[in-house]
Amino acid sequence: MAEVHVLDGYYLAITLLITIAYQLFFFSIAFSLKFDKLTDFAGGTNFVVLAIITLAFSGHHDARQIVASVFIMLWGARLSAFLLFRIIKTGKDDRFDDKRDKFFPFLGFWVFQMIWVWTVSLPVTILNSPNVTQFPQPAFGTPSDIVGVIFFVVGFFLESVSDIQKYIFRSKPENKGRVCDIGLFVWTRHPNYFGEIIIQFGIFMIAVSPAAYGYVNGGAYSALYGSIVGAFFLTILLMFVSGLTLQERPGAKKRYESGNHWDSYKVYTERTSIMIPFPPSLYVRMPTILKRTIFLEFPIYVFDPAKHADQSKVQERQAEEGRRSEQERGILESRD
Repeated sequence: MAEVHVLDGYYLAITLLITIAYQLFFFSIAFSLKFDKLTDFAGGTNFVVLAIITLAFSGHHDARQIVASVFIMLWGARLSAFLLFRIIKTGKDDRFDDKRDKFFPFLGFWVFQMIWVWTVSLPVTILNSPNVTQFPQPAFGTPSDIVGVIFFVVGFFLESVSDIQKYIFRSKPENKGRVCDIGLFVWTRHPNYFGEIIIQFGIFMIAVSPAAYGYVNGGAYSALYGSIVGAFFLTILLMFVSGLTLQERPGAKKRYESGNHWDSYKVYTERTSIMIPFPPSLYVRMPTILKRTIFLEFPIYVFDPAKHADQSKVQERQAEEGRRSEQERGILESRD
């Protein structure tokens, strides 16, 4: 099959246009019907669509292109299937409670999703493009390929297994409000995030092989190395935008103010790495400086009750708990 040239030699424009059209189609349904169930499904399946189209257009289906394309398709399909299943069970997505009825704020989320899909897809998009496939390709199995495959397998295991473990844990009524400290969550507080990050770096390691071993040059060389922006974009997103920053300090603050298993959560955070899997028996004894640097538990994630808690809410809770205790004591005394 002959390669297809569309708009530019790296498939950047056509993949951007497809992504915009795909996301706007689902946005129109979600906004018109106030329907949350398609949002994450649209994001994950968009990766699958781009990988299939660029691989089909390339006309050169060597092992590296197939492996990289299949890997991002597997990741996107699993992610979208799991999130669709979860939202069907929960009924709605709380992220959109303040946006669902507002056109531009809601559209803003979908525009960001367009950027996410297009950017993270770059390693596969560029690997499949005519400007790269015009060069001879190294046989699949370079050290970079092997490292990439290992990263993907480990990351896929961490992300998929931890998603299932947390869902099962939270679905049990007796675990309501409790800290999920089972399975992979014994080793890291966010195994799914860590898995997702190394998946994308793994795909990049595979895609960059033709450049890393001197088979391509010029613009193609720069483009392949430049596609690492996709993995870095995802990492920044999870660590500083929509992932840890929305869960760590805000989650701790909510637990502390409500008294929701705060003591057990505090112990859990002290012994469990925020991102990189590590034995809890060693992490709990690790110097704070290493936790705040090498192990990525930056100060922006740390909750200090004296600085960050709303003390009025704490006092209200404590007063309510005191009244409840007095009532219970009175009931016991009346029975005696």
